[in-house]
Amino acid sequence: MDQAAFIEKYATNRLNTNSLKWDALDERYGNKDLIAMWVADMEFKVPEQVTQALTERVAHGVYGYSFTPDSYYDAFFNWEEQRHGLTLKKDWIRFGTGVVNSLYALVNAYTQPGDGVLILTPVYYPFFNAVQDNHRQLVTSELRNDHGSYSIDFDDVEAKIKANEVRLFIQCSPHNPVGHVWTEAEETKLLALCEQYHVLVVSDEIHQDLEIDPENHPFISALTVANQRFADNVIVLNSPSKTFNVACLLNSHVIIPNATLRQRYDDYSQMTNQTETNILGQTAGEAAYKYGAEWLDQILEIVRDNYHYLTTELAAHAPKIVVADLQGTYLTWLDIRPYVKPEYTREFIQDKCGLAVDFGEWFSANDKGFVRLNLATDPKYVHQAVQNICRCLDELTK
Repeated sequence: MDQAAFIEKYATNRLNTNSLKWDALDERYGNKDLIAMWVADMEFKVPEQVTQALTERVAHGVYGYSFTPDSYYDAFFNWEEQRHGLTLKKDWIRFGTGVVNSLYALVNAYTQPGDGVLILTPVYYPFFNAVQDNHRQLVTSELRNDHGSYSIDFDDVEAKIKANEVRLFIQCSPHNPVGHVWTEAEETKLLALCEQYHVLVVSDEIHQDLEIDPENHPFISALTVANQRFADNVIVLNSPSKTFNVACLLNSHVIIPNATLRQRYDDYSQMTNQTETNILGQTAGEAAYKYGAEWLDQILEIVRDNYHYLTTELAAHAPKIVVADLQGTYLTWLDIRPYVKPEYTREFIQDKCGLAVDFGEWFSANDKGFVRLNLATDPKYVHQAVQNICRCLDELTK
């Protein structure tokens, strides 16, 4: 299917569907007419096989207590093996209602109030919440930014671990919002530091399948780094939610290879997490893992084309805007400070350009003047957003 036909078939208007992204604009931004470029979900229907599987399950008419069938594990494990070379075992897997909820659980299961928890900023803002809401000590290490190319300050990471007696490191891989895919060398050095100082690693890999340049920047799970050398010190969180646009079906994975860590998680869950799995979420996930590869490949082509359009147009009309190198995720990170003073970012992007975005200071206090745009959407929205930015910048500089 060519891209035009795919967009015609799958792109959809989400207004008046109780969409957080579109129908909460007035509440969140004070303007219901903005172009929604913020929440990390898509304007594309799920693969048709997912809809078919859900329709058949709904038609049965009973949604009582259920268990996860072997067919789900088979579909998920085959996907991980084929896409990422990751071999999983059934007894490693626990289920959650979402990666953010699991982050909260893991912070509580493996640390005590006051313990240091490290994150690399700028980063997805629920990371901050999971630490601070649970009264742990938030420890941050700012990524180095070389004109949109991001890297880890390993000396700073080590110093922060030692100074704050860090017990847990929450990794974002690929990294949201800067779009960086960690290399084998970066992962090895980072995980070795954590091993050296007895810091448990929780790796949020929800964006693992969203590889924008897999030939040059392939995703590498923390579980596979250095021939699985660090797997006993790593817990991975992932989900079909970002990959297949099924976030509100509330089905995610907690992957714990180490038996002692698994027992600790199970002991904690026994006290706090007596929920069942989501039968519709797992029905959708199984169908997506079985049949969604071609759909995903087309989504990624749209994201790549949207990114190319954005970078090309900005280079021509607003060349001082720094666009981070998008290697993974479908989220692009823009530094508009060369044109707009940071304190006027919201006024410019929201009031003048008419865009609802995620603002840089949500990801780090040091990143006011940056914005995050979601490119997993109908190209017409990206084209309009970019045109609005260019037009308003032209008016601003006249």
